[in-house]
Amino acid sequence: MNGLKAIPDIRPPAVRVLTWLLVATAAATAGVELLNFWYAPEQGFGLAVRTGWALLRTLGWLILIWHVRRSRAVSRPLGLILAVTTIFAVGRLIVPRDGVPPLAGLVGFGALATLCLTVVVLLYRHPTVRGHLVRYPAKLVATRKGLEWRESAPRRPPVAAWVITARVAAFTYSPLILVPAVVSVGELGRKPEYILAVVFWIFVGIGASYAVLLTTFFLQRGKAWARQLMVWVSLGVLVIDLPLCYLLLGADGLIRDGAPLVAAAGLACYAVWRAGRTAAATESAAAAAPA
Repeated sequence: MNGLKAIPDIRPPAVRVLTWLLVATAAATAGVELLNFWYAPEQGFGLAVRTGWALLRTLGWLILIWHVRRSRAVSRPLGLILAVTTIFAVGRLIVPRDGVPPLAGLVGFGALATLCLTVVVLLYRHPTVRGHLVRYPAKLVATRKGLEWRESAPRRPPVAAWVITARVAAFTYSPLILVPAVVSVGELGRKPEYILAVVFWIFVGIGASYAVLLTTFFLQRGKAWARQLMVWVSLGVLVIDLPLCYLLLGADGLIRDGAPLVAAAGLACYAVWRAGRTAAATESAAAAAPA
């Protein structure tokens, strides 16, 4: 109309399918969580905090859509950790303290889990999607025409995919610790003697973000000792968080809030192990190459 032509969508069909799957997953995440809250027999403080945190995952899916539409390489690890933690986060909400979960919640969780697994398969197994998600983030660069905002390859060697995966997984430690810590505030009415433990728990959650930030800074620069430090940070948060979950929230809290952290820590440790193997293979190939 009026001489204007529609701009064609040049994305491959598989990427367009992935984008719509992500939209459906974001909608399903919010819908299933609200459905679980509606059917829950006890709509207390703890469930409200866990549901609110789970709803924030919808924002994570929207951020992932933004990265996919811009062909960013970070889309793959971000999608993986979102899928894993979403399944755990929603799974812990549909299981009540007593009795069996409602049928509507089970059906919704099954549909959401299927969407999450499909997204991971497309991100990691589909060759077209893997070849499309390769762009670097845009940055401000100086050109002959002045300052321009454009895609620019990093000056240092590109960060390995497994390092990015470890970084994304590790940055979930802090919120996964803070959620049960905040939930435990509601338990202080029955357990006031644990107030110092709750305060310590909250500080651990905040401190974990700084420890991860420092560790991943050196991890992205290929420091071998940073891979070992990442493992120790992961074990440290588990050693502190899991006993506090059991002490303040019981076995139910240990399962609901400890399991997602165990999954994230396991993924981060596996990623740094794979990154170490990749780095060793690269160094061996470089050493064997003729001068």
